[in-house]
Amino acid sequence: MPPMTHPPPPEAMADNLFGDLSRSTAENGQNCERLTELLAHPGVRIERIVSTGQCSPPGFWYDQAEGEWVAVLSGEAGLRFADESEVRHLKAGDFVDIAPHRRHRVEWTAPDRPTVWLAVFYTA
Repeated sequence: MPPMTHPPPPEAMADNLFGDLSRSTAENGQNCERLTELLAHPGVRIERIVSTGQCSPPGFWYDQAEGEWVAVLSGEAGLRFADESEVRHLKAGDFVDIAPHRRHRVEWTAPDRPTVWLAVFYTA
């Protein structure tokens, strides 16, 4: 019997979560968030989000079909849930698991420095 062979592992992508935190601008010259998909597989997606003073538009609520575990790696943000009366003040190291269809919004992010989020979206 010939020896078993295995396909070579896929190339590993090396990068840095804090690399290139420069502000991104839209065509109209306004600052915008930078979203980078780091990993996507069936049932899970990981994104890095860099905010520089952005927030959800007035009256807008996220209502996602998938769960989202999110951590603030640097900076600060205010996260609001429709079913809570107070805004949660998140700072570096804070994380929260958001159940599918739990309405939430970003009230504010630090305007003077990047807020770096790590978001893990998953099928619940």
